[in-house]
Amino acid sequence: MRFCSNLRPRRHFWSDLAAFCLSACGILIAYGVTLRIFEAVPHIEDEMAYVWQAQVMARGQLTLPSPPQEKAFLVPFVVDYHGQRFGKYPPGWPAMLSLGVRLGGRAWVNPLLAGLSLWLIYRLGQRLFGDVIAFLSLGLTLSSPFFWMNSGSLLSHPFGLFLTLAFGVAWWEVFQGGVKQRNLPPILPLLVGGVSLGLLALTRPLTAVGVALPFVFHALGLFWRGDRQSRWRLIAFALLAGGVTALLFLWQYVVSGDPFLNPYTLWWQYDKVGFGPGYGRAEGGHNLHQAWINLKYSLLFGRHDLFGWGQYSWVLLPFGLVAVLWKRRWAALPALLVLPSLLFVYLFYWIGSALFGPRYYFEGLASAVWLSAAGFAWLAGLPISPQETYLPQQGWRKARRLVATALLALAVAANLLFYTPLRLGGMHGLYGITASRLRPFLTEQAQALTPALVIVYPDHWTEYGALLELSSPFLDSPFIVVRSIGPNTDQALADAFPQRNILHYHPKDPYRLILVRERK
Repeated sequence: MRFCSNLRPRRHFWSDLAAFCLSACGILIAYGVTLRIFEAVPHIEDEMAYVWQAQVMARGQLTLPSPPQEKAFLVPFVVDYHGQRFGKYPPGWPAMLSLGVRLGGRAWVNPLLAGLSLWLIYRLGQRLFGDVIAFLSLGLTLSSPFFWMNSGSLLSHPFGLFLTLAFGVAWWEVFQGGVKQRNLPPILPLLVGGVSLGLLALTRPLTAVGVALPFVFHALGLFWRGDRQSRWRLIAFALLAGGVTALLFLWQYVVSGDPFLNPYTLWWQYDKVGFGPGYGRAEGGHNLHQAWINLKYSLLFGRHDLFGWGQYSWVLLPFGLVAVLWKRRWAALPALLVLPSLLFVYLFYWIGSALFGPRYYFEGLASAVWLSAAGFAWLAGLPISPQETYLPQQGWRKARRLVATALLALAVAANLLFYTPLRLGGMHGLYGITASRLRPFLTEQAQALTPALVIVYPDHWTEYGALLELSSPFLDSPFIVVRSIGPNTDQALADAFPQRNILHYHPKDPYRLILVRERK
C-alpha cells in the first residue's frame, strides 16, 4: 500500500512536468505562426480595429477626437460618433492587447495566452478525467490547425479561450470538490472564476453567454440541493461576475454617452443579435433558416480544421459522448457542454465563421478535445476517470490498444505533414496583406521625407489597410496614412497638416513616393 501511494504522486509529477514543457513549446510554436504566417500584422478588419483601440488604450485613453475629414482616415470597425473615435468592439481584448503594445511585445500576447490555455486544458482535463485523457487532450490540441490559426492571429479568441478555461478550473475548485479535496480556502478560485467570466463578457459578450449557460443549469441544481455554504458561494460568484460584466455598460456610456447603445450598430445598424427585421442583412432579417445555413457552413470548415483529419476530425466525438455517459462522468458535463452551448447561442447571430475555422466556437475547443480524447481512451481501453489507474493489458486488449494508438498516430502524422502546413500556408498573405507592403516606407529615401501625410490611391481597400501599421491613432507618427476620396478632400487634408510633407502613393507602384508639397 505504501508503494502504491508513493507511485501515484510520482506519476503526476512526470505527467505535469511533460505537460508544462509542451505548453511552453506551444508558446514558441504559436509565436512562430505569428511571425511566419501572419508576419505579426493585422489582416482582417477585426484585427485592425483591435490594434487601433489597443494603441489608444496603451496611452491611457479610451477614445480620441475624430480626425479632420474622418472618412479619409478609415480604420475598419472604428467609428466616429459625436466627435469621438473609438472601436466598435468591447474593451476586454483591446485592453489586454494594449499591455503588449505598451511593452513592445504585441506579437507575444496571443502566443502566451495559447501556452497558458494548453496548460489549463491539461489541468482541467486532469481534474475531470485523469492524467491519461488530460495528456491526450494536450497532445490533440497541439496538433490542431484550428488552434494554431487563431493563436497566431491578433483576434480575441485566444484570450476568450484562456478566460473560459480559467473560469472552468475555478468552478471545479469551488463547486465540484477541488478545494474540499485539498482543504484549501475557496476565496481565491472564487475570485478567479468570477473575474474570468466577467472579463469574458467584456471581451466577447455572446460567447460569455454560451460559456456560462451550462454552468447556470449546474448552479441551479446546486442552489436547489446544496447546503447554505454552497448557496452563499454561488451568490458571491454571480455578484462578482455580474459586477465585472456591468463594466461593459460603463464602457458604452463613456464612449457613446448611452450605456445601452451597442457600438456595433454604429458601423452596421443591422449588426445585432436576434431574429426578425433589422437583424442581419437578409431580406426580412435574420431567421431560423439562415441560422441553420450559418451553422452548417461553420461546421463544414470545423470538421476539417479541428484536427486536420480530412472531413473526419469529429469522428471520436460520438465515442467520447458514449464513454462519458457509460462511465457516468457527470462532473464533466458542464465543461463538455460549452461547445454545444456556443453552437446554440450563435444561431442568434446573423453571420457564420469560416476564414479562421469556425472561430465563433473557438472557446469551446477544449470541450471537443476532451470529448475526442475520452472517445479514443474508451476505444483503446484506457482510463477515463481520475479514480482509474493505467494498467498494462495482454492478449486482444493489448492488440486493441496498439491498433487504436497506431491509427491515432497515423491520423496525427498525416495532419502535421499535409493538412496543417497547407492550411496555415494558405493564410499567409491573407487578402494580399504582407509585411512587404510596409518596406517601401522603411527605406532611407522614404524616411528622409518624414514627417509626411501619405494620401493613398488604392484599387481595393486592403491595399490601404495594409499600410495602417505605419500610422498612429494619435497622428504623431512619421507617416500618417489616409485614403484618397476625391481632390477636394485631398486638398483639405493637405491644408490640415501644414507641418508635414504631402505624398501621393499608388500601391501598384510601391517604391514610388510622389512629393506634391513640402512642409511649411
